[in-house]
Amino acid sequence: MAESLNGVQLSTKWQEASNRGAAILRYLGEQVPLIYCLETEPQQGEEEQKVEQRLLYPLECFLFGEDPCVGLQKLQQYNSSSSAQQCGRVFKEGETVYSCRDCAIDPTCVLCIECFQKSVHKSHRYKMHASAGGGFCDCGDLEAWKSGPCCSQHDPGTSVTMETVQFIFSYRYMLVWKETYELSEELKVQEDTYFCVLYNDEHHSYDHVIYTLQRALACDQNQAQIYTALIDKEGRKAVKRGTLSSCQQAKDNIRHNSEHIIQIPLRVEILHTAIMAHQTFALRLGAWFQKIIGYLVGLREVFCQVALEPAADNNQLCLISRLMLHDAKLYKGARKVVHELIFSSLLMDTEFKRQFAMKFTEHYKQLQEDFISDDHQRNISITALSVQIFTVPTLARQLIEEGSVIKVIIDTVMDMMMEHLDSNNRFQFQGHNPDKFFRVQVIFHDLRYILISKPSVWTETLRVKFLEGLRIFLHFLCCMQGMEEVKRQLGQHVEVEPEWEAGLTLQMQLRHILAMFQDWCSSDERVLLLAFQECHRALMSCTNQPFRSEPTDSYMCKQILHARPYKVSEEPVSIHLPISRLLAGLYVLLCQTGAIQYLPDFVDPLNFTELAEQPLRCVVLAAQVCADMWRRNGLSLVSQVYYYQDVKCRDEMFDKDVIMLQIAASKMDPNHFLMLVLLRFELFDIFNDNCSSKDQEVLKQWNRLTEEMLYLIIIIAGERYVPGISHVTKEEVTMREVIHLLCIEPMAHSSLVKSLPENESHETGLETVISKVAIFKKPGVSGHGLYELKKECLEEFNPFFYHYSRPQHSKAEEAQKKRRTQEGSDKALRPPVPPPFCPAFSNIVYLLCCDIFIHILKRIFQKAAEDRSNRWTEPMIQRVWLLLALLFMYLLIDTDVFAFSETGSRHGKSLFHFLTKMKSLPSLKAQNDMIMWNLQMFEVVKCLREKSGPVASFSVDHSKLEESVQDKEKAERKRKAEAAKAHRQKIMAQMSAMQKNFIESNKMLYDNVPESSSQSDTAASVDSRVAVGPQQGICSTDWEAQICILCQEEQEVQAQAPAMVLTACVQRSTVLTQNRGKTLSPKGTYPLFMPPDLAVGTHTGSCGHVMHATCWQKYFEAVQNTTRNRLHADLIIDLENGEYMCPLCKSLCNTVIPLIPVEPSKLNYESAEIVGQHLTLERWIQIMSYTVSLIQIDLSEFRSILSFGVQESPKFSRSITEMLGVCANTVHRVGLQTAPNDLCPYVPVMSWNTCAYTIQATDNMLQEEGKPLFGSLQNRQLSGLKALVQFSAAQRLKSSQAVIQKHFADMLAVLVPVPNVENTPSILEVDFFHLLVGLDLSIPALYQEAAVDLQPSAVSSAYNHLYLLHLLTMAHMLQVLLASHGKHTHTLPESDATLKCNIFIAGVTGFCVEGVKRGVLPFLRCAALFFNCLTGVPPPEELSESPESQLHLLCSYLSLPSNLFQLFQDHRDVVTTLIKRWCENTAISKALKGEIISHLVFRYPHKRNRLIDLPEDYSVLLNQASHFKCPNSSDDERKHPTLCLLCGVMLCAQSPCCQEQLNGEEVGACTAHAAICGAGVGMFLRVRECEIVLMASKTRGSPYPAPYLDDYGETDPQLGRGNPLHLCPERYRKLLHMWQQHCVLEEIARSLEVLNVMFPFEWQML
Repeated sequence: MAESLNGVQLSTKWQEASNRGAAILRYLGEQVPLIYCLETEPQQGEEEQKVEQRLLYPLECFLFGEDPCVGLQKLQQYNSSSSAQQCGRVFKEGETVYSCRDCAIDPTCVLCIECFQKSVHKSHRYKMHASAGGGFCDCGDLEAWKSGPCCSQHDPGTSVTMETVQFIFSYRYMLVWKETYELSEELKVQEDTYFCVLYNDEHHSYDHVIYTLQRALACDQNQAQIYTALIDKEGRKAVKRGTLSSCQQAKDNIRHNSEHIIQIPLRVEILHTAIMAHQTFALRLGAWFQKIIGYLVGLREVFCQVALEPAADNNQLCLISRLMLHDAKLYKGARKVVHELIFSSLLMDTEFKRQFAMKFTEHYKQLQEDFISDDHQRNISITALSVQIFTVPTLARQLIEEGSVIKVIIDTVMDMMMEHLDSNNRFQFQGHNPDKFFRVQVIFHDLRYILISKPSVWTETLRVKFLEGLRIFLHFLCCMQGMEEVKRQLGQHVEVEPEWEAGLTLQMQLRHILAMFQDWCSSDERVLLLAFQECHRALMSCTNQPFRSEPTDSYMCKQILHARPYKVSEEPVSIHLPISRLLAGLYVLLCQTGAIQYLPDFVDPLNFTELAEQPLRCVVLAAQVCADMWRRNGLSLVSQVYYYQDVKCRDEMFDKDVIMLQIAASKMDPNHFLMLVLLRFELFDIFNDNCSSKDQEVLKQWNRLTEEMLYLIIIIAGERYVPGISHVTKEEVTMREVIHLLCIEPMAHSSLVKSLPENESHETGLETVISKVAIFKKPGVSGHGLYELKKECLEEFNPFFYHYSRPQHSKAEEAQKKRRTQEGSDKALRPPVPPPFCPAFSNIVYLLCCDIFIHILKRIFQKAAEDRSNRWTEPMIQRVWLLLALLFMYLLIDTDVFAFSETGSRHGKSLFHFLTKMKSLPSLKAQNDMIMWNLQMFEVVKCLREKSGPVASFSVDHSKLEESVQDKEKAERKRKAEAAKAHRQKIMAQMSAMQKNFIESNKMLYDNVPESSSQSDTAASVDSRVAVGPQQGICSTDWEAQICILCQEEQEVQAQAPAMVLTACVQRSTVLTQNRGKTLSPKGTYPLFMPPDLAVGTHTGSCGHVMHATCWQKYFEAVQNTTRNRLHADLIIDLENGEYMCPLCKSLCNTVIPLIPVEPSKLNYESAEIVGQHLTLERWIQIMSYTVSLIQIDLSEFRSILSFGVQESPKFSRSITEMLGVCANTVHRVGLQTAPNDLCPYVPVMSWNTCAYTIQATDNMLQEEGKPLFGSLQNRQLSGLKALVQFSAAQRLKSSQAVIQKHFADMLAVLVPVPNVENTPSILEVDFFHLLVGLDLSIPALYQEAAVDLQPSAVSSAYNHLYLLHLLTMAHMLQVLLASHGKHTHTLPESDATLKCNIFIAGVTGFCVEGVKRGVLPFLRCAALFFNCLTGVPPPEELSESPESQLHLLCSYLSLPSNLFQLFQDHRDVVTTLIKRWCENTAISKALKGEIISHLVFRYPHKRNRLIDLPEDYSVLLNQASHFKCPNSSDDERKHPTLCLLCGVMLCAQSPCCQEQLNGEEVGACTAHAAICGAGVGMFLRVRECEIVLMASKTRGSPYPAPYLDDYGETDPQLGRGNPLHLCPERYRKLLHMWQQHCVLEEIARSLEVLNVMFPFEWQML
């Protein structure tokens, strides 16, 4: 309350003061230094609390004249809505924004995610992308949307002007503090303390700044990193506080040390502490202003009025102008505050936005100059605001009319690029500054924004200003016309490649601008005519004249061409002709609109020969480069020609040149035009027979040029899909492009989009036409959806489509020929009938009938008829056929062409003679179909000329003639096919007869084999379907002879033979965990006892490839030697930990498993039956307990019971023993994350554990996929399991017997009483399958003697396995009962725990028998897999079928009663005692009382872990990410919300704020989380990047496609295309299987191997 009174009293005092501003400033001068920039850093929140209480609250009281809450409530009565109509949310960098492709005026109109979710655009065609920062939400802006301008939250409300607010305090002084270091008298203080302040720049890297600070300030690396992070984030940081001299010394040190790294020193300033404090407070005021003006529209209006109010001193600018002009002097944090303040105030109101736009345009040139000299990115420059004002259609018109904004922008560019002009007033970019040039290019974006929406109504002022801007633009283009000329290099190769990227980049920037200027001109007839006039005048005034010599006469076929001599191969030539191309575009628009008739009133008669000259040179240059005539000019020219015809540039380069040539062809005499083409292609003398050469290289160039020249004639005469040249629409043009792309091959949507030209709105028009021409094929689990062309559209294929590159042309031609062959059609690729020319271009067709054209054809035919391979080429003849086909089609369709062709009839006979001769040439056999078709067409035209009948009747004759020829060809092909079929049938009959003879002669063999095999199968089936106990079957298969994948030698797997090994990969796993996030360490009962939650296991997988141990060792050594020298090899394989790639399949491995031969079972069933009569479970337990107690004394008594109970242990070769150690050490090292230690007692335990865990993981995978237990695994998986089990069993022979015996005693104590064993876990605290594997594989150690290596006999092993399995099964059943007991209403009294077995079972299981069976089933499945691999006994065939209802089959295979509860009855005497002992444990007593102990009791069967559920619509995830708040940071900097797919936690990735310590090293949030959640393996979804990240360790990871696809079946990494995305269940399931099958490491290694990383990503920082 005291603070409130103080605030109100202060405001009253200020109100009563004579000079209110001075009074406020005096108060701030006292308080601000006491809050900010103190010597000691304040606690979090303390500084902000003081600011609110001492500074901001009094200012609010002053503003409202009373308590702010009361004053605001009163003011709101004048306004029916306290929120503005527009959203205006300012976007942060990386924030997801949405644009509607149906409703947005242009692509810059975007919505924030909240407004998008509440708008009608959600159901439209929308795009999403990450914002670069600096823009704001356009929701509520009526001019930004065609429909649906407001979301439901921002529907327009009524707004009343705040007339009562007549004052505002003089905050302008505070904002000016950001611009100067001088304080007014009221703010000065006496303290003489300074700060050394380091500012951010874009020249020095993070490491440079850290290094400099460490050297200059003698601080540690951690402190330097903190300073650097804050400097990068806020733009500056005080790095030292002290006296002026100490700060000056620190400044000098920083500048001196930074200059050592690069020549530019860091920016360092020394500021007084008071100045620093006031600047910091001024920054805070920016956010406060945003809050204040957000209360009411009236407050915002007052703020805008003050900001735009002219200064009292006429020499000074208004406040907003001063802020804009000082923007480049501000640091990053201050800029952001000012920009956000402008967004939330001036840009929220139409009138104030217009005034601001005028001020912005007024200072535009200065702002751009400041930006270009600045080093900060554009998104934090005031110039980035241009997109917010220039894209508003009405505002753009006003700026053109009142501010001449087009002229201003182009003048700015021209001034910036003046330094690049040469003596001829043309641009020359050799040696330019790329950074500055890039910044200049950004200005073109503003010109594009201004032109993005053409006017529907023209005013006279708009016409004048637009044409004024166009004249300035043409002046700029004059500097580009003919720039960067090249001259053919002869003799020596060019020494220095000329600069070319800048010119092409400039051309790309102007591409859309040129199209938009033409679009504007087309909307008004007078503007179009005047624009053509200005463009023609500019072209004629260019300093680079097209000729340097006088005209001469050229003669051919009695035709004379009067033209100036010029050779592209000898004279300079330029690829940059923007004015010529703009003129061509405007001419077509004149024809399209009909304004061409008024052209003579505006320009003098055009010289079309002159107009065509420059484009023709450019086309010839491309042809000569294609003919390898310019190869000594280097790659720069090749690159220019590539882009000249590439989709990124061709519409304003190559296409416009073609149009200009078509214009010339339509207006010039066709003979003269073709003579000009021959002259420029330098083929005139060749076709005039005035030139010859024996140089093969020259002949090859002539042939290639002839091909290109013919191709150009095809394009000029045949390409008509341009609105204005023929009557086609833009949709038809796009459709034709798509058809020809799909004729190459089926393509994905993204590939089609990349191959189509975009308009200024980045639209290709693909969606409107694709369904008409193609069928969509959905993708599978991998790959992407493809569009296939509809059959009816294949008729539109033109083999010489002018937008095909050479590779595309070849692929398309090959694909279509292959298709026609499969369909049984001829291979003639006839051109489709093109649409007719518009009247202005109709004369083009006469090119194909003129004397020069016929002369060209005859010369080519003559060369081909001579059959001299160096004088003609097959592509040349192909082009001739197509030209003839076009000619014949025009003759049949157009009667005017037919009449014109009468003049060339004298050439008809010779032409027909050559055509006929071509048919008989062997070298043209592949083109026979096309020759035949042309001959038919020739006959039809001949008949038409002779009879002079209707064209239609002859077209029918032509079709009949064609059909008859085709029928004959089909009949011939059918005859040949039938002959081949008869030949094949004859051979098959002979083979069948030979087989019958062989069977007859070997009848005895064929009769005996089935019987013997069936008998043996029957015998086996009787004896080999039980894996455990005295009825155990015989091992059906041992290892087959194995072939080493390295040396290709075959070897049997034998105990004394050299070791054969399997490649394997050992890794920690949490796939089966029931307690995610829990970690295990050897300090407790682990690893001897695996907890039932399976928190972390050790998995061993194998790709199944076999090698000799020696071969593997040599290979591994070679890998180490070669990989150490490879760049970033440590990212792929960890050599220090023994990793390598499988030589065959390139799977990641880190060890090898030795192949141990399976011991053949020699079980004597009669002896086993006799033993079984005496050796009951009770007796067996007694013997085991007694043996363990006497294990260190004597085993003779134990052996006396079973005189045949032992046999000699197998002896392994030295190499097998060595490999046993290698594998065991790797499992131990990886599983326990410890250093290698052969003597550790846990080495054998970890081998048993990995065996058990791998089997459990395999069973989990099979159940997840719904596959049967046996018969579903691949051979490699089965081989790996078998090898792993046999390896684990052999560990007792490698380890100390005393250690094995001790482990056995400790494990057995869980089940039965064992003397001298303490702290035994209860049956609730162990996983019984791990216990089963450990006990089964360690029990042979009890039979070992010091002097003799012994092991149990077959009978002993059988009973050991049987009774261990029975005991463990009963214990596990009790474990399952206890886990489910507390969930039911019936509980047993504690005293009943010791009742007999049958009473116990009856009391507990009456309603959960089925639950117990389900709970025990996974244990039995794993046991079956284990004993199958251990004993080699095949399972019942039914287990290889459906996975349903297998309990009785498993029980049979494991020698268990089909009713498992029968075990308790069969062994009731023993079980009663054991249950009593088990239930004495405290944890079990609580469970029996119904008390669930969460960390001990788990559901059985365990739940199968899956990846988290993802939403079907990706925008839901983006919405979640937009609300994500970093747990360790409150700033609004860009975050990378990353979703863990294993547990669903959202993490703050790639951010210093969430880094953690892991093993003494700083790591990112994802790396730290993966270490706990996935035992080092992580699978994360980067939400804003729409990308999966796979992680395997602190240093390894790789990107992976997200399981979200757009409607076209494609992923969208980085949201580059922005299409709506939906979850693909199949791909998500593939990710699940990758994780469950432990293939994440393998996928990472393979992807890194393919990527061949040059600059590694610091995965540990993720």
